[in-house]
Amino acid sequence: MTDYEYPDYCKLDKPLIFDSHAHLDDEKFEPFRHELLTQLPRCGVGKIITCGCDVSSSMMALNLANQYDYIYAAVGIHPQNINTKASIPDIKALALDKRCVAIGEIGLDYYWERDNKKQQIKLFEEQILLAKELDMPIIVHDREAHEDTLNILLKHRPKGVLHCFSGSKEIAKEIIKIGMYIGVGGVVTFKNAKNLPEVIQVIPDDRLLLETDCPYLAPEPLRGKICHPGLITLTAQKIAQLKNIEFEKLLVSTNNNAHKLFGL
Repeated sequence: MTDYEYPDYCKLDKPLIFDSHAHLDDEKFEPFRHELLTQLPRCGVGKIITCGCDVSSSMMALNLANQYDYIYAAVGIHPQNINTKASIPDIKALALDKRCVAIGEIGLDYYWERDNKKQQIKLFEEQILLAKELDMPIIVHDREAHEDTLNILLKHRPKGVLHCFSGSKEIAKEIIKIGMYIGVGGVVTFKNAKNLPEVIQVIPDDRLLLETDCPYLAPEPLRGKICHPGLITLTAQKIAQLKNIEFEKLLVSTNNNAHKLFGL
């Protein structure tokens, strides 16, 4: 008996799943992390990017990436962790690890943090500049900060992905013009997904990434359960339906997109 669900209908016999955004360091995985991470490659998960949110979680991401050969790390300071003692030199030192492929999760969050917008913007821009210095993509968090996020990305024009996309079709088009990718996760399967199903229609196949943001946001019909990279097939099935393309074709294209962005 496990603490997570991994139905047979989520498993694949080919390593086509590339989860471009996970948080495998999260304490929810602690009781069964090794068990799960040993199982995933046998069930269709080819690669995972596990993201840091501060120095300690970034170090954990790197530890996991160095332990499991199909896992890679992103390191960065999340806007909710702006008050930690982490510095740009700290993140740069971690980013030099050979298993690090991106700077993230970084960005703006005006849902939880509203009184420190200037500080968030400063930290976001500093980490974008670090990524450009190191020739790395960024993984962007944007929650209720669409206008500022877009303006900063237009200013710096980095390579990367806007993860867990929640903006409009118009914003999606601008992100694509910059040359960035858009990450979509389990939210697209929710009944209250709002405009996301419509946004899917304007994302070209070569600019879409799949993600889980696990252990949160498990797709239907497992919403509320502990999410993990193996459940990404449910998200992919929904997106394939919305885009009216074959399920396996979607998995292949998103897999190729992620390999290209992260240089793998």
